[in-house]
Amino acid sequence: MFVVFKMKNIKSFSVYLLGMKNLSESIKTKIMKISFLMMCVLFSTIVFGQDVINPVASNDDVEIGVVEHLDEFLPDSILLINENGQQVWLADVIDKPTIINFVYYRCPGICSPLMEAVAGVMDKSDLVPGVDYQVLTISFDPGETIDLGIRKKANYLNLMSKKMEEAKNGWLFFTSDSASIVRATNATGFKYKKTGNDFLHAASLTVVSKEGKITRYLNGMYFLPFEWKMAIVEASKGQSGPTLNKVLRFCYSYDPVGQTYVMNITKVSGTLILFFGFVFLLILVFKPKRRRI
Repeated sequence: MFVVFKMKNIKSFSVYLLGMKNLSESIKTKIMKISFLMMCVLFSTIVFGQDVINPVASNDDVEIGVVEHLDEFLPDSILLINENGQQVWLADVIDKPTIINFVYYRCPGICSPLMEAVAGVMDKSDLVPGVDYQVLTISFDPGETIDLGIRKKANYLNLMSKKMEEAKNGWLFFTSDSASIVRATNATGFKYKKTGNDFLHAASLTVVSKEGKITRYLNGMYFLPFEWKMAIVEASKGQSGPTLNKVLRFCYSYDPVGQTYVMNITKVSGTLILFFGFVFLLILVFKPKRRRI
Protein backbone atom coordinates (compact mmCIF):
# COMPACT_ATOMS: atom_id res chain seq x y z
CA MET A 1 0.00 0.00 0.00
CA PHE A 2 2.80 2.42 0.93
CA VAL A 3 4.69 1.78 -2.32
CA VAL A 4 1.57 2.20 -4.46
CA PHE A 5 0.67 5.42 -2.64
CA LYS A 6 4.12 6.91 -3.16
CA MET A 7 4.22 5.95 -6.84
CA LYS A 8 0.76 7.45 -7.40
CA ASN A 9 1.93 10.67 -5.78
CA ILE A 10 4.95 10.87 -8.07
CA LYS A 11 2.81 10.12 -11.11
CA SER A 12 0.15 12.70 -10.15
CA PHE A 13 2.74 15.38 -9.60
CA SER A 14 4.37 14.62 -12.95
CA VAL A 15 1.01 14.81 -14.75
CA TYR A 16 0.33 18.16 -13.10
CA LEU A 17 3.65 19.58 -14.27
CA LEU A 18 3.24 18.21 -17.77
CA GLY A 19 -0.14 19.92 -17.99
CA MET A 20 1.38 23.34 -17.53
CA LYS A 21 1.25 25.18 -20.86
CA ASN A 22 4.32 27.35 -20.36
CA LEU A 23 6.74 24.44 -20.18
CA SER A 24 8.93 23.66 -23.14
CA GLU A 25 9.06 20.19 -24.65
CA SER A 26 12.64 19.65 -23.41
CA ILE A 27 11.65 20.42 -19.82
CA LYS A 28 8.63 18.11 -20.08
CA THR A 29 10.92 15.34 -21.34
CA LYS A 30 13.23 15.86 -18.36
CA ILE A 31 10.27 15.74 -15.97
CA MET A 32 9.18 12.41 -17.43
CA LYS A 33 12.70 10.99 -17.11
CA ILE A 34 13.09 12.20 -13.53
CA SER A 35 9.69 10.75 -12.58
CA PHE A 36 10.66 7.43 -14.08
CA LEU A 37 13.95 7.49 -12.16
CA MET A 38 12.23 8.30 -8.88
CA MET A 39 9.82 5.38 -9.29
CA CYS A 40 12.71 3.05 -10.16
CA VAL A 41 14.68 4.13 -7.10
CA LEU A 42 11.65 3.74 -4.83
CA PHE A 43 10.90 0.28 -6.20
CA SER A 44 14.53 -0.87 -5.93
CA THR A 45 14.76 0.45 -2.38
CA ILE A 46 11.78 -1.63 -1.36
CA VAL A 47 13.04 -4.75 -3.13
CA PHE A 48 16.64 -4.60 -1.93
CA GLY A 49 15.71 -3.33 1.51
CA GLN A 50 13.49 -6.20 2.56
CA ASP A 51 16.23 -8.04 4.44
CA VAL A 52 17.07 -4.85 6.29
CA ILE A 53 13.69 -3.59 7.47
CA ASN A 54 11.67 -6.76 7.81
CA PRO A 55 11.96 -8.65 11.11
CA VAL A 56 12.45 -12.37 11.06
CA ALA A 57 9.12 -14.13 10.66
CA SER A 58 9.77 -16.87 13.18
CA ASN A 59 12.50 -18.63 15.13
CA ASP A 60 12.59 -21.36 12.49
CA ASP A 61 13.92 -18.89 9.90
CA VAL A 62 17.25 -18.43 11.71
CA GLU A 63 19.66 -21.17 12.71
CA ILE A 64 22.53 -18.88 13.70
CA GLY A 65 21.89 -15.23 14.54
CA VAL A 66 19.42 -13.16 16.54
CA VAL A 67 15.61 -13.17 16.52
CA GLU A 68 14.57 -9.92 18.17
CA HIS A 69 12.14 -10.13 21.10
CA LEU A 70 11.65 -6.43 21.77
CA ASP A 71 9.24 -5.51 24.60
CA GLU A 72 9.29 -9.05 25.97
CA PHE A 73 10.40 -9.87 29.51
CA LEU A 74 13.07 -12.31 30.61
CA PRO A 75 11.78 -15.29 32.62
CA ASP A 76 12.48 -15.50 36.35
CA SER A 77 13.75 -19.07 36.16
CA ILE A 78 17.27 -18.38 34.81
CA LEU A 79 19.92 -19.55 37.26
CA LEU A 80 23.54 -18.34 36.98
CA ILE A 81 26.84 -18.97 38.75
CA ASN A 82 28.61 -15.72 39.64
CA GLU A 83 32.30 -14.92 40.08
CA ASN A 84 32.17 -16.11 43.71
CA GLY A 85 30.88 -19.52 42.66
CA GLN A 86 27.43 -18.76 44.07
CA GLN A 87 24.13 -19.57 42.37
CA VAL A 88 22.05 -16.45 41.69
CA TRP A 89 18.89 -15.71 39.76
CA LEU A 90 19.30 -13.49 36.72
CA ALA A 91 16.17 -11.56 37.73
CA ASP A 92 17.82 -10.67 41.06
CA VAL A 93 21.04 -9.53 39.39
CA ILE A 94 19.24 -7.15 37.02
CA ASP A 95 18.60 -4.10 39.20
CA LYS A 96 19.57 -1.40 36.68
CA PRO A 97 19.79 -1.02 32.89
CA THR A 98 21.68 -4.12 31.81
CA ILE A 99 23.52 -5.24 28.69
CA ILE A 100 23.64 -9.02 28.30
CA ASN A 101 26.49 -10.50 26.32
CA PHE A 102 26.36 -14.19 25.35
CA VAL A 103 29.77 -15.73 24.58
CA TYR A 104 31.73 -18.81 25.42
CA TYR A 105 35.09 -18.22 27.02
CA ARG A 106 37.06 -20.69 24.87
CA CYS A 107 35.81 -19.07 21.66
CA PRO A 108 38.58 -18.81 19.04
CA GLY A 109 36.56 -16.49 16.79
CA ILE A 110 34.39 -13.42 17.22
CA CYS A 111 34.02 -13.52 21.01
CA SER A 112 37.38 -11.87 21.67
CA PRO A 113 36.84 -8.93 19.25
CA LEU A 114 33.33 -8.51 20.65
CA MET A 115 34.57 -8.38 24.24
CA GLU A 116 37.33 -5.98 23.26
CA ALA A 117 34.70 -3.74 21.64
CA VAL A 118 32.63 -3.84 24.84
CA ALA A 119 35.68 -2.94 26.93
CA GLY A 120 36.50 -0.10 24.55
CA VAL A 121 33.07 1.52 24.51
CA MET A 122 32.69 1.14 28.29
CA ASP A 123 35.98 2.97 28.70
CA LYS A 124 34.93 5.79 26.34
CA SER A 125 31.37 6.25 27.56
CA ASP A 126 30.62 9.00 30.09
CA LEU A 127 28.20 6.64 31.83
CA VAL A 128 29.59 4.78 34.83
CA PRO A 129 29.42 0.96 34.84
CA GLY A 130 28.05 -0.37 38.10
CA VAL A 131 26.18 2.88 38.71
CA ASP A 132 24.32 3.88 35.55
CA TYR A 133 24.26 0.40 34.04
CA GLN A 134 25.92 -3.01 34.11
CA VAL A 135 27.16 -5.57 31.62
CA LEU A 136 26.54 -9.28 32.19
CA THR A 137 28.70 -11.66 30.21
CA ILE A 138 27.17 -15.14 30.25
CA SER A 139 28.78 -18.26 28.83
CA PHE A 140 26.35 -20.37 26.82
CA ASP A 141 28.68 -23.39 27.09
CA PRO A 142 27.44 -25.40 30.11
CA GLY A 143 30.79 -27.18 30.30
CA GLU A 144 32.76 -24.04 31.18
CA THR A 145 33.63 -23.07 34.74
CA ILE A 146 33.58 -19.63 36.31
CA ASP A 147 37.36 -19.79 36.86
CA LEU A 148 37.87 -19.42 33.13
CA GLY A 149 35.41 -16.53 33.10
CA ILE A 150 37.34 -14.75 35.87
CA ARG A 151 40.59 -15.05 33.91
CA LYS A 152 38.91 -13.68 30.80
CA LYS A 153 37.49 -10.77 32.78
CA ALA A 154 40.95 -9.84 34.04
CA ASN A 155 42.28 -9.80 30.46
CA TYR A 156 39.57 -7.44 29.21
CA LEU A 157 39.74 -5.15 32.23
CA ASN A 158 43.42 -4.64 31.46
CA LEU A 159 42.40 -3.12 28.12
CA MET A 160 40.61 -0.30 29.95
CA SER A 161 42.36 2.83 31.20
CA LYS A 162 39.60 5.16 32.46
CA LYS A 163 36.86 2.92 33.84
CA MET A 164 38.78 -0.16 34.97
CA GLU A 165 37.93 0.17 38.66
CA GLU A 166 34.25 0.87 37.97
CA ALA A 167 34.07 -2.05 35.54
CA LYS A 168 35.25 -4.49 38.20
CA ASN A 169 31.81 -4.22 39.80
CA GLY A 170 29.90 -3.15 36.70
CA TRP A 171 31.00 -5.90 34.32
CA LEU A 172 30.04 -9.28 35.74
CA PHE A 173 30.88 -12.72 34.35
CA PHE A 174 28.76 -15.85 34.74
CA THR A 175 28.38 -19.47 33.74
CA SER A 176 25.20 -21.54 33.88
CA ASP A 177 23.61 -24.95 33.45
CA SER A 178 22.21 -26.17 30.15
CA ALA A 179 18.53 -25.69 31.09
CA SER A 180 19.00 -22.06 32.18
CA ILE A 181 21.14 -21.35 29.11
CA VAL A 182 18.35 -22.59 26.86
CA ARG A 183 15.80 -20.42 28.67
CA ALA A 184 18.03 -17.33 28.52
CA THR A 185 19.01 -17.65 24.86
CA ASN A 186 15.46 -18.50 23.78
CA ALA A 187 14.10 -15.50 25.65
CA THR A 188 16.56 -13.12 23.99
CA GLY A 189 16.43 -14.79 20.57
CA PHE A 190 20.13 -15.65 20.56
CA LYS A 191 20.55 -18.55 18.11
CA TYR A 192 23.70 -20.66 18.02
CA LYS A 193 24.81 -24.11 16.94
CA LYS A 194 27.35 -26.50 18.37
CA THR A 195 29.90 -27.97 15.97
CA GLY A 196 32.30 -30.38 17.65
CA ASN A 197 33.76 -28.64 20.70
CA ASP A 198 32.99 -25.15 19.41
CA PHE A 199 29.91 -23.08 18.61
CA LEU A 200 28.72 -21.07 15.64
CA HIS A 201 27.09 -17.84 16.78
CA ALA A 202 26.61 -14.16 16.01
CA ALA A 203 28.00 -11.02 17.67
CA SER A 204 25.14 -9.25 19.40
CA LEU A 205 24.26 -7.62 22.73
CA THR A 206 20.82 -7.53 24.35
CA VAL A 207 19.80 -4.44 26.32
CA VAL A 208 17.19 -4.84 29.06
CA SER A 209 15.55 -2.54 31.59
CA LYS A 210 15.81 -3.07 35.36
CA GLU A 211 12.44 -4.82 35.13
CA GLY A 212 13.90 -7.35 32.71
CA LYS A 213 12.22 -5.95 29.60
CA ILE A 214 14.17 -6.27 26.33
CA THR A 215 14.51 -2.75 24.93
CA ARG A 216 17.19 -2.90 22.25
CA TYR A 217 19.75 -5.02 20.40
CA LEU A 218 23.28 -3.87 19.57
CA ASN A 219 24.74 -5.87 16.70
CA GLY A 220 28.25 -6.16 15.37
CA MET A 221 31.68 -5.78 16.92
CA TYR A 222 31.98 -1.99 17.05
CA PHE A 223 29.85 0.32 19.16
CA LEU A 224 29.73 4.10 19.19
CA PRO A 225 29.63 5.78 22.64
CA PHE A 226 26.52 7.70 21.55
CA GLU A 227 24.74 4.51 20.47
CA TRP A 228 25.81 2.84 23.72
CA LYS A 229 24.54 5.71 25.88
CA MET A 230 21.26 6.02 23.98
CA ALA A 231 20.50 2.32 24.45
CA ILE A 232 21.18 2.55 28.20
CA VAL A 233 19.15 5.75 28.66
CA GLU A 234 16.19 4.21 26.82
CA ALA A 235 16.46 1.07 28.95
CA SER A 236 16.42 3.20 32.11
CA LYS A 237 13.06 4.59 30.93
CA GLY A 238 11.76 1.19 29.86
CA GLN A 239 11.51 2.40 26.26
CA SER A 240 12.28 0.01 23.41
CA GLY A 241 13.98 1.21 20.26
CA PRO A 242 14.68 -0.20 16.80
CA THR A 243 17.99 -1.83 16.07
CA LEU A 244 20.14 0.84 14.42
CA ASN A 245 22.89 -1.38 13.08
CA LYS A 246 21.20 -3.62 10.52
CA VAL A 247 24.03 -3.34 7.99
CA LEU A 248 25.37 -6.68 9.18
CA ARG A 249 22.26 -8.44 7.87
CA PHE A 250 22.41 -6.67 4.55
CA CYS A 251 26.10 -6.59 3.60
CA TYR A 252 27.33 -9.73 5.30
CA SER A 253 26.28 -13.35 5.56
CA TYR A 254 27.47 -15.88 8.10
CA ASP A 255 29.87 -18.50 6.81
CA PRO A 256 29.30 -21.55 9.01
CA VAL A 257 32.42 -23.25 7.63
CA GLY A 258 34.86 -20.41 8.20
CA GLN A 259 32.90 -19.22 11.28
CA THR A 260 33.15 -15.66 9.97
CA TYR A 261 30.98 -13.02 8.33
CA VAL A 262 31.62 -12.75 4.59
CA MET A 263 30.53 -10.13 2.07
CA ASN A 264 27.25 -10.88 0.30
CA ILE A 265 28.38 -10.05 -3.24
CA THR A 266 24.94 -10.35 -4.84
CA LYS A 267 23.18 -7.78 -2.67
CA VAL A 268 26.08 -5.34 -2.51
CA SER A 269 26.79 -5.46 -6.24
CA GLY A 270 23.07 -5.06 -7.01
CA THR A 271 22.89 -1.95 -4.85
CA LEU A 272 26.04 -0.48 -6.42
CA ILE A 273 24.73 -1.10 -9.94
CA LEU A 274 21.47 0.67 -9.10
CA PHE A 275 23.32 3.60 -7.55
CA PHE A 276 25.73 4.16 -10.45
CA GLY A 277 22.93 3.60 -12.96
CA PHE A 278 20.90 6.29 -11.25
CA VAL A 279 23.88 8.70 -11.29
CA PHE A 280 24.52 7.98 -14.99
CA LEU A 281 20.89 8.64 -15.90
CA LEU A 282 20.95 11.90 -13.96
CA ILE A 283 23.97 12.97 -15.96
CA LEU A 284 22.17 12.15 -19.20
CA VAL A 285 19.09 14.09 -18.12
CA PHE A 286 20.78 17.24 -16.89
CA LYS A 287 23.79 17.37 -19.19
CA PRO A 288 23.31 20.36 -21.53
CA LYS A 289 23.06 19.46 -25.19
CA ARG A 290 25.74 20.77 -27.50
CA ARG A 291 24.54 23.31 -29.97
CA ARG A 292 25.13 22.48 -33.58
CA ILE A 293 27.21 25.03 -35.42
